[in-house]
Amino acid sequence: MSGFVEKPEPVEVPGLVHLHTGKVRELYQNEAGDLVMVASDRTSAFDWVLPTEIPDKGRILTQLSLWWFDQLADLVPSHVLSTELPPGAPADWAGRTLVCKSLRMIPVECVARGYLTGSGLLEYNESRTVCGLALPEGLVDGSELPAPIFTPATKAAVGEHDENVSYEEVARQVGAETAAQLRQTTLAIYGRARAVARDRGIILADTKFEFGHDGDTLVLADEVLTPDSSRFWPADRWEPGRPQASFDKQFVRDWLTSPASGWDRVSEQPPPPLPPEIVEATRAKYMEAYERLTGVRWS
Repeated sequence: MSGFVEKPEPVEVPGLVHLHTGKVRELYQNEAGDLVMVASDRTSAFDWVLPTEIPDKGRILTQLSLWWFDQLADLVPSHVLSTELPPGAPADWAGRTLVCKSLRMIPVECVARGYLTGSGLLEYNESRTVCGLALPEGLVDGSELPAPIFTPATKAAVGEHDENVSYEEVARQVGAETAAQLRQTTLAIYGRARAVARDRGIILADTKFEFGHDGDTLVLADEVLTPDSSRFWPADRWEPGRPQASFDKQFVRDWLTSPASGWDRVSEQPPPPLPPEIVEATRAKYMEAYERLTGVRWS
């Protein structure tokens, strides 16, 4: 069993209809039919949405996504219409709210990998493949791949695992033309972002995107290239053959699986609240990722 330890009640705002509570975001629809996405400070680990929030996390994710949407505008349009707060919205929504186009979403997590780790490493160790793509012998945790690969996954509900699938399965689900466009666009975005990150001393190991259609146009949606959707590693500490230092919630995962938490991951018990030092360390890593990538001091 997994999911929310304590599922929040959505804020009611006149003129907005609440549609969905996700791991991090609340999704509303306004009277014009546009989507209003509000990024909370919630964090998740091991398919649980934890009871402890990371201050500023939602704002950092939102502002970093906006920065990346600008960097990628010549490659693919984004779903963002406005960052203005809807009338009557709480002041706390400032900086964490996006008004977006309502798209026909494609039910595929579009993952690009340039390095071997995570679920890709698990599959490689069993079969020397990732999502059915054959890879060379001798790779280890953190190895750079010969070339970036497109490794799609199904999009799971809160509390469930995304499941890696083959490109052929994506083509069967969404059609050959759309599948080819997803692969091409995903790898193009990854290539651009990887180069930008490298110039700032950061390795973009892998990342995932979501896309939808606006008419016949493919549009980049949700968040993009944040520590929640990507693995960012400090380049000067990269060392294949072991888990890498990272700019994300690894402090959370490490504490939850340590004796200090007292939590058994394989049990059906929800994880405990995070201690203040883990919260602060995680917040600091999100801030550092934002500042190093954008060159702007977080305030």
